[in-house]
Amino acid sequence: MLQIAGLDHVVIRAMNAETMCRFYCDVLGCTVERDLGDTLGLVQLRAGDALIDIVAVESELGKSGGKGPGREGRNMDHFCVRIDSFDEAAIKSHLAAHHVLAGPTEQRYGAQGYGPSIYISDPEGNTVELKGPPSENST
Repeated sequence: MLQIAGLDHVVIRAMNAETMCRFYCDVLGCTVERDLGDTLGLVQLRAGDALIDIVAVESELGKSGGKGPGREGRNMDHFCVRIDSFDEAAIKSHLAAHHVLAGPTEQRYGAQGYGPSIYISDPEGNTVELKGPPSENST
């Protein structure tokens, strides 16, 4: 049986890779780990222990995935980024400063149990869940 250790990476096919990279770096605090945009159309962003790969739809790599993301076809429902310290007011203030609309904070179940989470959207409409540490008695 396989033992899953955590999220390794998520691949997002993007219509505007530059805008998407700025969002994930400036708003969510990722850093560029590898930029293969000129050769593969791929930028890999470090997100804690995992990577978020941004692939330009118009690149060779991106074209292999078919039609680009949009209202008629998304490449994923959402992905969840674990936040170590969940200060709701500070998170919402930071998001507002970047003109990012935050959904309500709710207790949701995740890999470590129930804990606070907020849903946001990136510039191309992908849903990102920001999830805090588990609450006591979260199982």
